[in-house]
Amino acid sequence: MKPMNEMNVSFLSCSANESFARAVVSAFVAQMDPTIDEISDIKTAVSEAVTNCIVHAYRDTLGMIYITARLYEDGGVQIRIRDKGCGIEDVQKAREPLFTTGGEERAGLGFAVMESFMDDVLVTSRVQKGTTVTLKKKLARRRASND
Repeated sequence: MKPMNEMNVSFLSCSANESFARAVVSAFVAQMDPTIDEISDIKTAVSEAVTNCIVHAYRDTLGMIYITARLYEDGGVQIRIRDKGCGIEDVQKAREPLFTTGGEERAGLGFAVMESFMDDVLVTSRVQKGTTVTLKKKLARRRASND
């Protein structure tokens, strides 16, 4: 299905840009007239994905984070967050609740949080090449009007 609108943004992996990512994605999705809960869910999932890039993908260095957001006629929203960092050796294990590579200060719940707020979360990764997290959500108002 062809998107009805799309936006691309890239920024450095510094922690100050995590709130920027949330804001820009939620502003873009706002044209679909989502509920407050839907916007909150999307912002939370984007925040978790971007934080993973900052904390894990680039660790103590700066690198670029790329976000592509697409909106579909049927109310579908797709957000792709990509980095060119260290990659994830075992994606399945990384998606397990409480698994972390960030030490004791990290809870290891990032992917679980993303999964709880989005309809679908896809993760692809290659070691030393980077990781792509694709978040998908179908907005309720559009779903109800198309049923």
